[in-house]
Amino acid sequence: MTRHALPRRAVLAGLAAFSAGRVLAQSGAPLRMVVPYASGSAGEVVARLLVEQLSPILGQACIVDMRPGAAGNIGAAAVAAAPADGATLLLGATNNFAVNQFLYRNMPFDPEKALAPIGIVADVPSVILTNAKTPAATLAEFVALAKARPGVLNYASPGIGTTPHLGTELLAREAGIRLTHVPYRGGGQAATALLQDEVQLYLVGYGVARPLIEGGGLRPLAVASTQRLPALPDVPTTAEAGLPGVVANNWWGLAGPAGMAPAQRTAISVAVRDAIGRNRLTERLKELGFVVVAGTPEAMAATVREDAARWSGLIRELGITLD
Repeated sequence: MTRHALPRRAVLAGLAAFSAGRVLAQSGAPLRMVVPYASGSAGEVVARLLVEQLSPILGQACIVDMRPGAAGNIGAAAVAAAPADGATLLLGATNNFAVNQFLYRNMPFDPEKALAPIGIVADVPSVILTNAKTPAATLAEFVALAKARPGVLNYASPGIGTTPHLGTELLAREAGIRLTHVPYRGGGQAATALLQDEVQLYLVGYGVARPLIEGGGLRPLAVASTQRLPALPDVPTTAEAGLPGVVANNWWGLAGPAGMAPAQRTAISVAVRDAIGRNRLTERLKELGFVVVAGTPEAMAATVREDAARWSGLIRELGITLD
C-alpha cells in the first residue's frame, strides 16, 4: 500500500458518513471551494479542473469561489471562520498554510490550528533560471560567479515574501553567496527583467518557466525540488547540484475549517484522489506544468509542518515583517 492509499473498508465508511452528513449539515447546498487569489491564478486553474470531476463523484454541486486579497489571507480566513460541516473548503497555496503566518504582523488566524488538511492536490516545483548574458551554464558556475562578485548579481521576484523571494534567499544562504533582491509588480515583469539582464537569476514555478525556456532566451540551472522534472530530464535538482537544502516549491492543497469530522475529511480526500486519478484531469494538470500529488490528510499535515519550520526560520533570519 502506498503512503496515499487507504483501506477499502475505510473509504466506503468515509463516503457513507459523508453522504449522510452532507444532507444533514448542508441541506443540499453546493460544496464551495474557495481560492484566495485573483481570477487567472494557478489556483483557479486547479480548482476549476478539480470541481468538474469532483461534482459527479460526490453527487453534489461544487462551485469555485474566488476570494482574493492580502496575499491569500482574506479567502483563507473566510474558510477558517466557516462552519466545519464540509460545505466550505480552501484550495490554497504553500503561503496560506506555511508562510503567511510568519510574515504578516496582523494575521487573524493560525493556519495550523484553524484549518484541517484534506490533501495536497498538485505541486509546482521551482526552476532556477539565468539568462544568456550570464556566464554560468550550471548552478555551481553561478555560485562561483556570485562568490567572485558579492552583491553585484541581482535576482528577481514578484514581491516580498513570495516563493521566488524566499526560495532565492534560501539558495543564497545555503550557497554562501550574496545577491541583490529586485522585487517587481508581478511574474511577467520579473521574467522580462531577466531577459533584459536587469537581473541575472529568477526562481519561478515551472508553469511560468516553460515558455521562457522554450523561447530560448533563458536557461535552467536546476530544479529546486527533490526530484527531476519529467519535462526537463536533463536539468539536475538542487541536491544533485550540491545544494540539498534548497527546496522551494509552491504546492496547492485542500483544507477545511478545523473541527471537520474525520469521516468527512477522509471521504473528500478519497473523492479528490479519485478525481485526480482520472486521465483527463491528470494529463491536463501535467500539460499546464503541475506535478500531480493527490495526497492524504496526514501527508499534507506533515508537509505543512516541514515547510512551516523551513520558512519560519528563514523569515526570522531575514527579519521580514509585513502589515
